Amino acid sequence: MDSALSDFKKLISARFLFTLAVQMQGVVVGWRIYELTNDPLSLGLVGLAEAIPALSLALYAGYIVDRSRPLKVYRWVLDCSLISALILLASAHFQKDSNISMQIFALYLASVFSGVARAFSQPSMYAILPHMTKREGLSKALAWMSTAMQTARVTGPALGGVIFGFLGLQVSYSLICVFLLGALIATYGIRIHIEAPASTGQPRAITDELKSGLKFVFGHPILLPALSLDMISVLFGGVTALLPIFAKEILMVGPRGLGALRAAPAVGATIMGFILTRVEMRHNAGKYLLSAVAGFGFSILVFAVSQNFFLSLFALGMSGVFDSVSVVVRSTAVQLASPDHMRGRISSVNSMFIGSSNEVGEFESGVAAKVLGVVPAAIFGGVMCLLTVGVIAWKSPTLRKMDLSKVTPG
Repeated sequence: MDSALSDFKKLISARFLFTLAVQMQGVVVGWRIYELTNDPLSLGLVGLAEAIPALSLALYAGYIVDRSRPLKVYRWVLDCSLISALILLASAHFQKDSNISMQIFALYLASVFSGVARAFSQPSMYAILPHMTKREGLSKALAWMSTAMQTARVTGPALGGVIFGFLGLQVSYSLICVFLLGALIATYGIRIHIEAPASTGQPRAITDELKSGLKFVFGHPILLPALSLDMISVLFGGVTALLPIFAKEILMVGPRGLGALRAAPAVGATIMGFILTRVEMRHNAGKYLLSAVAGFGFSILVFAVSQNFFLSLFALGMSGVFDSVSVVVRSTAVQLASPDHMRGRISSVNSMFIGSSNEVGEFESGVAAKVLGVVPAAIFGGVMCLLTVGVIAWKSPTLRKMDLSKVTPG
């Protein structure tokens, strides 16, 4: 038991350092690309550069995880992320000798490697976690994992903004590389040996294997509406890609203020995450999920119309509070509903929904800001989020009545 707890702590440490590095990189790359192009569409294209490999490889990533040792796959994730950071470090080192086009290309190339890592990250993590905790403790284990990630999401943007603002690109990218190396070292300290899941049934063609996760999710009465709720609401409601513009042109707070804005949702999520490690939400989980997504949409509306930096921080912080509830409920439902031999493939579908909402959402935000303007684009996103909650609550009574204690694999 002590060994399992020690391994769980090392896994959380690796996840924390990885998320810290990713968040730092997101702030610096976002500010840098807008600084070089002064075009909101370029911010969306960074998200698209990450989304294309993340979504293209998602199903294959789940297939690989279900036939490999998931901890080994997670180490590949960290290796790929380190390559991304090293590309950025090299571009910063040679920026005086390269033109603007080459610097922009390096930012997009690094985003592609980040997208490849993203494709394998969640399926491998979802396959590892059930081996370190009992079924009845899964919800709290996910809450602890979410809290660690959200803490990194608080620290990462703030640290990225401050380091970049005071010490520049090379120091920022160097520190990101150090964090990723630390995450890699933490995974090698994990002692538990997790074999590839045993397959069931007759061998099938690889195309059928890749589609099996999709068929499972699309045929499930809870998972499909829950994942759709997340995808559509964050696809339109997310404002992460627009934060450099709000920081520079509306709130006028510079890169350090951008770091605070990027960190604000994670501050709220971290606070709520600690609460969720002590509070059970197994009963009435569907109502909690729908209410949380509605609260997220309202918070985005407040942020969109705010011209006060502190009100904007508060609104983003509340969006993180509501998002934390949504993440824990949805993640627990996915874990409880997944047969062991399909965890990677089901989680890969989950990551496709999340990838669609996050990276493609950043592209949508950039396009909407280009067409509608920054503030109208954010208002439109908040309204779409609230409409999505209403439609799914109406169309899916099964989700509305969801009780996590009654969710079983199969």
